[in-house]
Amino acid sequence: MTTTTESRPVLTRPASGRMIGGVCAGIARRFGWNVAVVRVLTVASVFIPGPQVIIYIAMWALIPADSRQA
Repeated sequence: MTTTTESRPVLTRPASGRMIGGVCAGIARRFGWNVAVVRVLTVASVFIPGPQVIIYIAMWALIPADSRQA
């Protein structure tokens, strides 16, 4: 796992554990959160007005994929 000088994982989309694009899994791994909670909050956020889907797609395009093989 690639880490910064602070021993925190870098924000990448993991090669394993993805559901759609790996954005939620990457965010959960980066901040040390439970991936199920991040996924539930992401799905729940779709029901409130705002650009959540566009932000998810943009993050999918901008966050690099993990270079490690699954």
